[in-house]
Amino acid sequence: MTDTIFALATPPGRGAIAVIRLSGPAVEPALTALGATKLKPRMAAVRDLTHDGDHIDQALVLRFVAPNSYTGEDSAELHLHGGRAVVEAASRALIALGVRPAEPGEFTRRAFQNGRMDLAQAEAVADLIDAETSAQARQALGQLDGKLSEAYAGVRRDLLHALALVEAEIDFPDEEVPDNLARTAGPVLDRLADDLRLAVDTGRRGERVRDGYRIVLIGETNAGKSSLFNALVAREAAIVTPIAGTTRDVLDADLVIGGYAVTLSDTAGLRESDDPVEAEGVRRARLRAEQADLRLWVRAPGDPDGVAADYARPDDLVVANKSDLGSIHTTSGLEVLSVSTESGQGLPELHDWIAARLSADLVGADFPAITRERHRVRLTEALSAVTAARIALDVAPEMAGDDLRRAADALARVTGAIGVEDILGQVFSTFCIGK
Repeated sequence: MTDTIFALATPPGRGAIAVIRLSGPAVEPALTALGATKLKPRMAAVRDLTHDGDHIDQALVLRFVAPNSYTGEDSAELHLHGGRAVVEAASRALIALGVRPAEPGEFTRRAFQNGRMDLAQAEAVADLIDAETSAQARQALGQLDGKLSEAYAGVRRDLLHALALVEAEIDFPDEEVPDNLARTAGPVLDRLADDLRLAVDTGRRGERVRDGYRIVLIGETNAGKSSLFNALVAREAAIVTPIAGTTRDVLDADLVIGGYAVTLSDTAGLRESDDPVEAEGVRRARLRAEQADLRLWVRAPGDPDGVAADYARPDDLVVANKSDLGSIHTTSGLEVLSVSTESGQGLPELHDWIAARLSADLVGADFPAITRERHRVRLTEALSAVTAARIALDVAPEMAGDDLRRAADALARVTGAIGVEDILGQVFSTFCIGK
């Protein structure tokens, strides 16, 4: 990375302030060419910016000296007046001075490559920018602060310790190391497998916070699903008529409940139909229900109990709609809440129930939640390799070493924080080999 980059760090368009960020070895010469001289690191100063005799703007300029910057390189910020003409003039001047526009994510990529953050933290930057709920922001900030990386650091230490025990017996048989040293790694591998299994098992929680918790309304035709959908999203999003089968496709709406992002889905009523369009809608309804994190079985007085009883999951909820017209009978064993979308009765209680369910499902375990499918795939690979190593340990320690190296490679793809030098360092420091 020998080139210097710049980018607009504030949204494009008219505004009071526009911030242009710079990073790279030519930051200082570029600032000098623009007239921003005698800047003390990390202290803002007002400077008149000019180029080729043209006055660009009177700006607030900050300078950051490597490695104490976001990217780990010499960096700067130009706080300009937010007019488009000012931003364009400053950009043209920087390009003329050999500073190129940055690629998407290039500042954070340089921060990772310069050791300012690991891969998980770099991903948290993107998540924080995209956060639309307090829960999403909370999770991203925790990951950016290193909570996820700290959890993996514990896994990393166990992996290095186990690999050091195995490698020491295999590679240094003539040195002063205990007999059957590799087999003493068994308890370490057991603990390592438990930690990885916990990480994988709690992963969906983080993804649901990041991507949205999926709630699906399902039930018979004319049970009032669309009316309940409209009540929960607080607008007339779905068409409501007395005609059975009005809803024929899945209708989604995004909302926030209890600080968590939720995707709520209205679906076609479940019934047998000779109409190919309605039959396709029923198929899609069942498919969406299978993918749901929470299913609300909406039932009206007189609806048959068989569908919910046959297809329900233990953690589903029955919403007894049209409670002003009578009660329902259920044999499903599920919890039941009564509401009336006509009068509003029970809707606040349903909202509170959903919020409590979200908190219970998404706050969860102590292990910080992984937030991407990429993490889960690599951690699953690491768990598989550690499990294989544990089996091989008593039979062929050299095979266990291969398995543990595969686990190390999988972890490296998550955080980028493990390599052969770490393994050798652990071996030499622990057993004083080569003294």
